[in-house]
Amino acid sequence: MLLNKENYNFQKIVAITGVVLFTVKLIAWYLTNSVAILTDALEGIVNVISAFIGLYSLYLSAQPKDENHPYGHGKVEFISAALEGVMIAFAGVWIIFEAINHIVNPQGIKQLDLGIALIAVAGGVNFLIGYLAVKKGKKNNSIALTSSGKHLISDTYTTIGVVTGLIIIKITNLLWLDSVVAMIFGGIIIFTGVKIIRKSVAGIMDEADTELLKEMIATIEENRNENWIDLHNLRIIKYGNWLHIDCHLTLPWYLTVKEAHEEISKIENLVQKKYGKNIELFVHSDDCLPKSCNICIKSNCKERKHPYISSIKWTVENVSKDSKHALVVFEK
Repeated sequence: MLLNKENYNFQKIVAITGVVLFTVKLIAWYLTNSVAILTDALEGIVNVISAFIGLYSLYLSAQPKDENHPYGHGKVEFISAALEGVMIAFAGVWIIFEAINHIVNPQGIKQLDLGIALIAVAGGVNFLIGYLAVKKGKKNNSIALTSSGKHLISDTYTTIGVVTGLIIIKITNLLWLDSVVAMIFGGIIIFTGVKIIRKSVAGIMDEADTELLKEMIATIEENRNENWIDLHNLRIIKYGNWLHIDCHLTLPWYLTVKEAHEEISKIENLVQKKYGKNIELFVHSDDCLPKSCNICIKSNCKERKHPYISSIKWTVENVSKDSKHALVVFEK
């Protein structure tokens, strides 16, 4: 709950900053009549809307579990990020439309110096808040906060491009470059929106996070206990900043229930030490079979039926499968 509150409070800062910077960009566009600056202003609208959507989603995800939502409300963050991605892509389309309109119906540009200064300052603030949001979002496993931060950072890149284009326009007096700059960054904005939509849909559909699986399996492998004979059917589901993990762990069949529970607790503590307390770990304990002896590293096992040959290194490919591992020896 503490992490959820921390995410929520930081998202408030993102939302308030978005309103202030949008106002600054709108003033800059009004003063200059530049469609390139309008690019920044339109994305500023998206920043404001998406920031408040993210704020609401973090508020919901912070709510405790209830009878209707036994896994919590964290999934709403994926929906929030998807809506944000749609709006970003729409802003990109709108920007390109306006740029084409300015090519067909040329309009003058004025007070470029002031406009450049205003959006440059706005871009710097955007990057700082975005960087901090991504850092905190990754630390607290919040896709909504991370998405908001990445959006602000991408907005900064747009601002850098716009400022560069405006400086060139000021030097060369080629006013048509204003629309060209807007179209280029409109395309970049559309691409960013589509990427956010893709990641959000993957979260809603519980698509496997291969990188997280690799990292987690490597952590368990590095701290492998001799009683952990085999690990399989490991799955991870994200619910906002919560990780729900379930797997099957093969243990010596003669361990008592208490001893088996202690081994499971060791894995739970190991994972929580690496990824924080916002983890629910469900481990199904399996008893070892005679075919497990060839891969079992346990020493002085009185129940061993076959000699140890070699352990199997746990990887995403073999740990994700729903079957116990065994060493297959091929005769020459």
